[in-house]
Amino acid sequence: MKSAFLPDRGVIKVAGEDARNFLNGLVTTDVDKLKPGLGRFGALLTPQGKIIVDFLITEAPAGHGGGFLIDCPKPLADGLATKLKFYKLRAKVTVENLSDDLGVLAAWDGKPAAQPDLAFADPRNGDLGYRILILEDLKQKLSDLIGAELVDAAAYEAHRIALGVPRGGLDFTYSDAFPHETNMDRLSGVDFDKGCYVGQEVVSRMQHRGTARTRSVKVLLEDFSPEPGVSVMAGDKPVGTMGSSAKGQGIALVRIDRVADALDAGQALTAGGLAVRLAEPDVVRIPTKQPIA
Repeated sequence: MKSAFLPDRGVIKVAGEDARNFLNGLVTTDVDKLKPGLGRFGALLTPQGKIIVDFLITEAPAGHGGGFLIDCPKPLADGLATKLKFYKLRAKVTVENLSDDLGVLAAWDGKPAAQPDLAFADPRNGDLGYRILILEDLKQKLSDLIGAELVDAAAYEAHRIALGVPRGGLDFTYSDAFPHETNMDRLSGVDFDKGCYVGQEVVSRMQHRGTARTRSVKVLLEDFSPEPGVSVMAGDKPVGTMGSSAKGQGIALVRIDRVADALDAGQALTAGGLAVRLAEPDVVRIPTKQPIA
């Protein structure tokens, strides 16, 4: 088993007697289903349905003061705390940015030998492993406790990319992407059966009408790693943008209809003038709706 402390992740705490209902009325995941030891993937959206910040969230046990702990991008933690306070109004809720003290240890390629406090399985993909919210100074001690080899965060990034799981700020731009475009609907990040939340109407419409034409897809590279932001081309036409990459694999945000047309026409995809291939070509095919008998 491997573990890595992720220096790009921060932690927000939301507590108080109204915390559960408060969060549930704002974010894409169903906070009612949370309990200590369980994590969920979600996001806070704009009213137009675009991602302000995506995150993992768990409930803290009573021994850690209760409330909810949000594992989010560290550069966005202050902004998320401010936004949550803006929505608070008269709700009996406290919001704290704990990122200077509490961080995130990822562990994968095995099952922990012990179950630390504030640990949960990553809900996006079982192969992503586990998240443990800890002080950075404890990363070696916690790694030893769970039977993991502590490695650099770059190893976790390569693992994430190999699984095709997008990362905000690299694989898509915050406040410019819908949840469907970043595969949140496929990574258990949107609960379509819960009540209202900010941006819900737009997300539900995209789900029911099947109107998502842009998607994050995993790509295979030929011994190069293009910079994030490089255009993916089909002939002389741009069809998407490269995101993160490592060890011959990457993630790209593409117009799936245009990529499907290019594949049908026998056109190769390139990025920076070098060949790019879809890891799963069928992912750009939109299922044909069957007529109602």
